[in-house]
Amino acid sequence: MRITGLIWLDELVEKIESKHGVSQWEVDDVFMGKPNIRKMKKGHFRGEDVYRALGRTGAGRYMAVFFVHKRTGAALILSARDMDRKERKIYAAK
Repeated sequence: MRITGLIWLDELVEKIESKHGVSQWEVDDVFMGKPNIRKMKKGHFRGEDVYRALGRTGAGRYMAVFFVHKRTGAALILSARDMDRKERKIYAAK
């Protein structure tokens, strides 16, 4: 899957930072690397499904980022947090 850019909604930036302690720059880092991307569920609009990207930041933090893959190729960021134990196993098996 090719991600052409990231789309951020202001209210989600604030939520991700306050609730999960994740900055926009850390999410950017995940997508700059080679994240493990998996479809999670169908989206509300045809061709715009919800995905999870598992990856690491430049500082080594293990992150799970949830996004909608838009038809334009951009990723609309929904949430981001530290990986849980199960996700780390999936990422390590990559």
